[in-house]
Amino acid sequence: MTNVKNIISTSVAVIATGAMFACVAPFASADSAQTSAVVSSRSFPKTSSVKKNLFAESTSTSVDKNSKWGGIETLDVPQTESQAEKEAAAAAAAQKAADEAAAAQSAAAAAASRSEQRASIPQVDLGKMTGTGAELASFSLKFQGYPYVAGGNTPAGWDCSGFVQYVFSQFGISLPRTSGAQATVGTPIASLADAKPGDILANGTHAAIYIGNGQVMNAMNPVQGTAVSGVSVFGGAGYSIRRVM
Repeated sequence: MTNVKNIISTSVAVIATGAMFACVAPFASADSAQTSAVVSSRSFPKTSSVKKNLFAESTSTSVDKNSKWGGIETLDVPQTESQAEKEAAAAAAAQKAADEAAAAQSAAAAAASRSEQRASIPQVDLGKMTGTGAELASFSLKFQGYPYVAGGNTPAGWDCSGFVQYVFSQFGISLPRTSGAQATVGTPIASLADAKPGDILANGTHAAIYIGNGQVMNAMNPVQGTAVSGVSVFGGAGYSIRRVM
């Protein structure tokens, strides 16, 4: 009987001990979790320092001018164009080519016109003529094709009276600058039938050098330049014939 009591007492003690551990374990776990949480929060303390402006720092970076980057600083990087820029450049090039072609065609047409005019005018053989006037007329023919420039009086460019003034100056004769004034110099000649090479034909709008056979050498206009033409260049208007040599 005593043994039974001892066994029962021992069993109760064991059960009681087990119940105690069962109750203590959750508390221990809770304490352990709480302690762990506290340690975790203390491992990453809240910072109160002011952070720097990283964006400002990144945009204010400076590089030593003597730095070497393996030759990359000397690379010639080609500039690319957008499709719109390429199309605009192509259109500009096409327009330029068209303008140049039109200018060339216009120049060719003007040259052909001058050739036709010269071919239709009977040629004068000044070699058979004598006298200073014939020499002056022959000299004036050397300037065929020279440019017409309003207000000019040199081979670089001249107008009608500037051309007459220049040619006569090469023979030591000083003439007025305008065609109207040139129409009053020297001795008047009654008609074209009496005119000789080297005479001046002039009125208030045009001046020319007579070379014979009803033809004159004159600076005509920017398109035709300096060339031989008939006296019809005066357009039917009256003109004076003046002899100064």
